[in-house]
Amino acid sequence: MKTVVIYNSQTGFTKRYARWIAQEAGADCLALSDAKKKNLAAYEAIIFGGWACAGGISKIRWFKSRMDQWTGKKLIVFCVGASPIDSPEVEPALKQNFTGAERKKVNLFYCPGGLRYEKMPAASRLMMKMFVKTLKAKKEKTKEERQMIKMISSSYDISDKKYIDPILQCLKNR
Repeated sequence: MKTVVIYNSQTGFTKRYARWIAQEAGADCLALSDAKKKNLAAYEAIIFGGWACAGGISKIRWFKSRMDQWTGKKLIVFCVGASPIDSPEVEPALKQNFTGAERKKVNLFYCPGGLRYEKMPAASRLMMKMFVKTLKAKKEKTKEERQMIKMISSSYDISDKKYIDPILQCLKNR
């Protein structure tokens, strides 16, 4: 199946996952800026990866605005975020990016990445630092909030190639 993996990456985690998927699937791999210039009609499967941002998926509007043009193609979206794979917030956040009708046309996946403060734009770094400061200032913190403070106070990497397995399995199932 002729497949393309298109990604939008801010700090490198989504790009890493896109390359892993493309390599394992024998697919073309394109940054979103390059994919926008390309005719994707020849592809039977289109995989889009974006990074998580406040419950949204970066540049998902680009993908969604083309879904109707891609009828009959296998459509897969993966989102890379800083939360662990078993975080209860992941599934609802993924689903909120698509209407019920859109979810019937696309397969959704989450891949844990991490945080790289040194590669973030200054505005994103500032926003994260303010979020951490706000959490730390909270008087009665839940266990989850204390864990989050510990996790997001500095850069970390929890990405792992094993998280692409469900995506590759979905791609194989016609």
